[in-house]
Amino acid sequence: MPLDFIPVLCHTAVMTEQIPNAALRDRPLLAVLIDADNVPAKHAAKIMREVASIGEPALRRVYGDWSNPHLKGWKQPIHELGLVAHQETSNSTGKNASDIGLVIHAMDILHGGKFDAFVIVSSDSDFTALVNRLREDGLTVIGIGEAKTNPALRNVYNRFILIENIPDPDAPKTVRESNAKADKALPLFEEAMDKIDAEDGWYNLGQIGQAIQASHPDFDTRSYGYGKLSALVAALTALETEKNGNRLVIRPKN
Repeated sequence: MPLDFIPVLCHTAVMTEQIPNAALRDRPLLAVLIDADNVPAKHAAKIMREVASIGEPALRRVYGDWSNPHLKGWKQPIHELGLVAHQETSNSTGKNASDIGLVIHAMDILHGGKFDAFVIVSSDSDFTALVNRLREDGLTVIGIGEAKTNPALRNVYNRFILIENIPDPDAPKTVRESNAKADKALPLFEEAMDKIDAEDGWYNLGQIGQAIQASHPDFDTRSYGYGKLSALVAALTALETEKNGNRLVIRPKN
């Protein structure tokens, strides 16, 4: 029996979430699917905060076998964050039932055609085929997982966010200068500059950022100790920056 602290639904349950009318919203509509077996409950609040900065998380589901005491830590975040818990009972074959339930729902959601993007919260490489399938239909797929996530899985997403890079809600807003290694990002900027056209020798920083993200979905300025792309590039001594109207442009220093 599932733990009594969570209102659970089986994977065949009727979808009851209220989806905002497209005409009444101005942010991307997100379907958030969380694999509780592969995400520590202690990170739930900051993950949902990060998701809310990307778009409107109208659908937010978490999958697990709630009879497993290992998942009892999810009790509080499920209630506080308005997550819909789905019961996925493990079977004797050892196959992760949560993975199967999440995939089934993802395909149902895809065919419903109501969402602009998916957010899959898991460090499990079993979702590689699902991510590829969703992207084949033109959906943006964002992954959120721990640093241990296989690089091959990170690269199938449009964007992959490391949980370790997401600040805790109650943590002071400080730059981790001791961990900042901006120079390690320089090859990414050089690679991007080889791919886009310069204007009078200058490269649009916005286009540079897009090129880096396209080639490296797990690129995050916070990995280098900076909250914004402009702050990171300013720390790169091999590059110079200049304001061009409302754009920031960069070029290699001579």
